[in-house]
Amino acid sequence: MTRFRITPDVAVAFPDTLIAVVIATGLRGHEPWPATTSALEELEAQLADGAWSPADESDPRIEAWHAVYRSFGTNPRRIRPSVDALGRRLAKKGSLPRINPAVDSYNAVSVRHGLPAGAFDLDHVTGDVEIRYADGSESFTPLGEPGTVENPKPGEVIYTDTTDVLTRHWNHRDAHRTRVTEDSTRVAFVLETVAATRDEQLLETAADDLQALLQPHCNSSSVHYLSPAHPDATA
Repeated sequence: MTRFRITPDVAVAFPDTLIAVVIATGLRGHEPWPATTSALEELEAQLADGAWSPADESDPRIEAWHAVYRSFGTNPRRIRPSVDALGRRLAKKGSLPRINPAVDSYNAVSVRHGLPAGAFDLDHVTGDVEIRYADGSESFTPLGEPGTVENPKPGEVIYTDTTDVLTRHWNHRDAHRTRVTEDSTRVAFVLETVAATRDEQLLETAADDLQALLQPHCNSSSVHYLSPAHPDATA
C-alpha cells in the first residue's frame, strides 16, 4: 500500500487544495479502450466545430495554477501547468496525442474539465508519496529523457517518493521512472485543484469520469481525496 501525503507547510501555503487520487489495479493496457477513444474523438470534434475549446490562461482554473507557480518562483508561461500545456497543444494541433489507453484517459478528463492530471506506476514507486517543498538536493529524470538528471529549485513544490522526484513544479511534468505504459497494472492517477471552494464538485465529477473510463479495463478502482484538512490517504 502507498501513502499519499500533503506536508503541513504546503497545506498552510495552499489551503484550498484538493487532490483526487484514483487507484486502479489489474489494469489491462493492451486491450482496446473504446470509451477512451470516443472521449478523445468527441473533444476533437467539438473543438473542430467550435462548440467547445480547452481552458486557456484567461480561464480561472488556469489562472489559479499560474498564481501558484509564480508563488514558488516558476514562470508559468515558460514552464506551464500540465493542463495548460495540453490544452494549448490541442487548440493548436486540433488533436490530442495518443500515448496508451491509461494516459489517454486521464488526458481526456484533464482537458475536458480544465484540471491538471498525472499518473504513477505504483510498481515503480518506492515508499510513500509526499507533496512538499524541494530543498534543492533532490534529483528528477523527466519523462522521455532517461539520461537527464535535473535538480528542483529550493522552494519548488514537488511530488516525491523515497527514491527521487516524481513531478516537478507541482504538476508540470512526470518522471521517467514511474511513467505509465501499456504494461502498467497498478496505477495511481491524480487530479488537482487549488481552488476547491469553487471547483470541488468539478474535481469530483472529473474523478468519477476517469474512474468510469478505467473500470471496464481493471480489476478494481477506488478514489481517495487529499486536502489540508485531510492531508493523508493510503491506497
